[in-house]
Amino acid sequence: MPVFTRLRRPARTAEPARTAEQARTAEPSRTAEEDPRGEGRPSPPPEEETGEPRGEGEEAPGKLALRARCARLRDEHPRAARAARRTLHGLAAALILGALLLPNHAGALRPSRFTRIPAEAIVGAVLMLALPRRPRIVAAALYGAGLAVLTVLNVLDIGFNEYLGRSFNVVLDWGLLDDARHYVEDSMGGATATAAGVGAVLLALLLVAVMALAAVRLGGLLARHRARAARGALIAGTVWITCTALGLQVSGVPVASDRAATALKVQGKRVRDTLRDEAAFERVARTDPFAGTPSDRLLPGLRGKDVLITFIESYGRTALEDPVIAPGVTATLDAGTGSLAEAGFAARSGWLTSSTFGGSSWLGHSTALSGLWIDNQQRYRTATASDRLTLTEAFGKSGAWDTVGVMPGVRKSWPEAKWYGLDTVYDAFGMGYRGPKFSWSTMPDQYALEAFQRLEHGRKRDGGKNLMAEIILTSSHQPWAPVPEMVDWDELGDGSVFGPIQKAGRRPGDIMADTTASRREYGRSVEYSVTALTQWLERYGTDDTVLVFLGDHQPIARVSGVRASRDVPVTIVARDPEVLDKVADWNWTEGLRPDRDAPVWRMDAFRDRFLKAYGSVPHPAED
Repeated sequence: MPVFTRLRRPARTAEPARTAEQARTAEPSRTAEEDPRGEGRPSPPPEEETGEPRGEGEEAPGKLALRARCARLRDEHPRAARAARRTLHGLAAALILGALLLPNHAGALRPSRFTRIPAEAIVGAVLMLALPRRPRIVAAALYGAGLAVLTVLNVLDIGFNEYLGRSFNVVLDWGLLDDARHYVEDSMGGATATAAGVGAVLLALLLVAVMALAAVRLGGLLARHRARAARGALIAGTVWITCTALGLQVSGVPVASDRAATALKVQGKRVRDTLRDEAAFERVARTDPFAGTPSDRLLPGLRGKDVLITFIESYGRTALEDPVIAPGVTATLDAGTGSLAEAGFAARSGWLTSSTFGGSSWLGHSTALSGLWIDNQQRYRTATASDRLTLTEAFGKSGAWDTVGVMPGVRKSWPEAKWYGLDTVYDAFGMGYRGPKFSWSTMPDQYALEAFQRLEHGRKRDGGKNLMAEIILTSSHQPWAPVPEMVDWDELGDGSVFGPIQKAGRRPGDIMADTTASRREYGRSVEYSVTALTQWLERYGTDDTVLVFLGDHQPIARVSGVRASRDVPVTIVARDPEVLDKVADWNWTEGLRPDRDAPVWRMDAFRDRFLKAYGSVPHPAED
C-alpha cells in the first residue's frame, strides 16, 4: 500500500509589510527601450567609494551626485517630471519650427506664417532617424546652431528692411552695425548703446546654444520612438508633396514651406553677386568721360559764380507727398519760393533716384558727385580709392574755385576729402560750436550755415578765385528729436542760445516707437532745414551765388513706407537768369517744389548732366 507523505510549505521569514509607495520606489525603473512610452529612465547605481583614481571616461563624484539627485527627484515626482519633459519637448519643437518659418520682413510676421509645414523639418527628422547615437547628436547640434545663425540673419534682414529698405548683406554690412551703435549712443547715451550691444551679442550666443540643445533633444526623442517617428515623417512628407503639387494655401499662404532653404539660397546668391560685383565695378569706375578734360574746359558756364552744393539729410519724396508730412513741408517750400523771388532769386526743381534708402548718406553723396552708382560700402571703398573725377573736384581742377567742405557730421579723420577734391574741410569740431547736440546732429543747420558764412563765404578770396562748397545739413537726421528751432541770426553767437531749445524738445525715446510721431517730427525737421537754408540765401546770397540743394535719400521705411520710392528732390537756385537758362531743356518745375510728374533721373546721371549743361567738354583719359 502506497504511503503518502504530507508536504508542508516552508515557513515564511519575517518581513515587514511594505507600503505601496515603498513597493513602487523599490521597483527598478524601466529603460527607455523597455518603456514603450519612453517616460522612464533607470537611475544610475550608486558608486562605491574605492579611494582609487577614476579611469578615463568616468564621471566626477559631483556630477554623479547631481545625476543621482535628479533621478531621485524624478522617482519621487513622476507626474511633475513627465510634465516637465513634455513641456521641454514642446518648447524645443516650437523653437525649431518657428526658426524654420521665420520671415525676413516685419510685415510678414503673421500667425498664418507659422502654421505651415516646413520641408527642412521633415528632412531633419529623417536624418535623425537614420543616424546612430553619436553622429545623431553631432548632426542635431550643427543643425540647431546653423538654424540659429539663419535666425540671426533673418532678424538682421527685418531690421535692415525696416530702416534701410533692403536686406542685410553678410559680406558688406557688418560695419554698419558699429554705425548703428554710434547712432544709439548719440541718440540715447553711451550706457544704453553699450548695454544694447552687449545684450545683442549675448542673446545671439544664447540663441545658438539653446537651438543646438533643442535640436539634440528632439533628435533623441525621435530615436526613442523610431517606429512612430518614421511613420510621422512619411505622412508629413506625403502631405508636403501633395500640398506643393496642388498649390494649397491657407489665408493666402502656401501650406508647404521651404522658407529656410530659400533663405539660404538667397543669402548664397547675394554673397556670390557681391564678390563678383567688386571687379566689375572697378572696371566701370575707371571709365570716366571727363577724366582727361583740360582744366579750362571744365564748367566755363559757371565761372565767376560761388557755387554751393548742399545735401539735406533724409530729404525725400515722402516729405512732399505723405499726407501727414507733406502739408507743412510743401507750405515751407512754397513760402521759400515766394520769399526768394522777392529777393530776386528763381529756382528749378526735379527728382533724382538715390542709390541708398533710409541711411548710409555717404553713398548718396558719392553717387551724385561721382556719376557712379554707389549703393554699398564695397563700391564706396572702390570708388574713393580710384581716380574718378568728382563734381566737387572738377571745380578745384579748373583752377577757378577754392573748394571747401562743411561737414558737421564728421567727427573723425576723413580721408575721402582728397577724393572729393576739397581744399579745406570744417568738421564738427572746426566751426566753433559750443551749444548742445541735437541727438545725432552735432549742431543745428542754422549755426552751420552761419559758420560757413563767417569762415568762408563772407570773406574776400585771394587770387580772384570764387568759392565752391559742399555742405551737409544734418538737422533732419533721424531720430528727429529734439528738433531745433530758428533763432535770430544776430543772436547765434557760439550756439549756446540753442541750450533751452534742446532741453525743451522731445526725447528720442518719446517718438522712436511711435510711427505717427516720427513722421510728424521728421516733417518738422525738414521744414527747419529748408527754412534755415532759404533764409541764409536771402540774407547772404549775391548775384553770383548759385545754390544746388538735394536730398541724399528717403527717410527710414518706418516713416516713408516699405514700398516707397528712392526719389529725392533736387533744386537749383540763382539770381542770374543765364544759370537757369542753361538747364531749361531739363524741363524741371519752377520753384522749390518739384511737380509729382517732374523728370526723374538716376542720381548717378547728375554729375555728367551738370558738367555738360555748364560747358564741360567730355574727354576720356588716354590709356
